[in-house]
Amino acid sequence: MTVSLRTVHIYVDDPDAALTFYRDTLGLQVTNEVENGGFRWITLVTDSQPEIGIVLSQPHAGRSEEDGDALAALLAKGELPGPFFSTDDLESTFEKAAAAPGVEVLSEPADQFWGARDAALRDPAGNMLRIEQA
Repeated sequence: MTVSLRTVHIYVDDPDAALTFYRDTLGLQVTNEVENGGFRWITLVTDSQPEIGIVLSQPHAGRSEEDGDALAALLAKGELPGPFFSTDDLESTFEKAAAAPGVEVLSEPADQFWGARDAALRDPAGNMLRIEQA
């Protein structure tokens, strides 16, 4: 039996701002965009792992109002787990990401005690993401 990762979701409150960040700033490519009931799901991939879809979705999309409200509240507090990315040029990627509108820098590139060199920031929706030197 073989198991592999196919799709991950990143919850966002503003799909357009998220798309600008993940596509235009980080360089991900849009492979699909679906609208339904006033909500959007946008699937992106990286050049190096095109088999893994990264789906930007809104907290209320496809959920009850109660569940959507709960996710939206966690997103607003910055409490949802975010993605960890890898890059071959941490400093350049970090500088570009840190300069993007709506991004909050949490930690600049640094060597971590667990052995990685990485940086942390919040995307325009408030998700914490880490970018590690490959």
